[in-house]
Amino acid sequence: MSSEAAPAAADAPDLHNPPPSLAALFVAFAKMSLSGFGGVLVFARRAIVEEHRWMMADEFNETFALCHFLPGPNIVNLSLVFGSRFRGIAGGLAAFAGLVGPPMLLVTALAAIYSHFGQVEALRRVLAGVSCAAVGLLVSAVFRMMWPLLKKRDVLGLLVMLTVFVAIGLLRLPLPAVLLIAVPVSLAATYAKLRWAK
Repeated sequence: MSSEAAPAAADAPDLHNPPPSLAALFVAFAKMSLSGFGGVLVFARRAIVEEHRWMMADEFNETFALCHFLPGPNIVNLSLVFGSRFRGIAGGLAAFAGLVGPPMLLVTALAAIYSHFGQVEALRRVLAGVSCAAVGLLVSAVFRMMWPLLKKRDVLGLLVMLTVFVAIGLLRLPLPAVLLIAVPVSLAATYAKLRWAK
């Protein structure tokens, strides 16, 4: 009987580490937010799944998928859902405070410095360089999101994307009005394409 139990134990996935304390949740999410230049998701997954082993990869993916259906930014939703899963409401608030608090203090301090020294030419040049980096990150994200459409040669998806860009970026139409039209059109077009494929 023991010889049968040993292989089963070997095939079982590693157990999670003990549930994190409130302080550990705050510190972990603070580290994610302060190191997540250009987005926190990559750092959140690395910390939760690989570094602390608080979740398996599949659990993380499922939790993050749930956060897409909740209102608000996905990574903020993840902090609340993840923290409350282990430590209840207090855990959700600790993770949320860690994610939002330190960057908010940092940005507030930078804003105060800028209000006093914003006209200094050297600082203006530094900020111009930072803005270039931000634009580069945005363009990179756009191309990463657009790549699946290009690989699939999804002409309809590219056309919808281009139309939304022109409406919001060039014509300066209000975002809610554009989305009220673009989302149903996109869903209907995708549905029709799937029906056509059958």
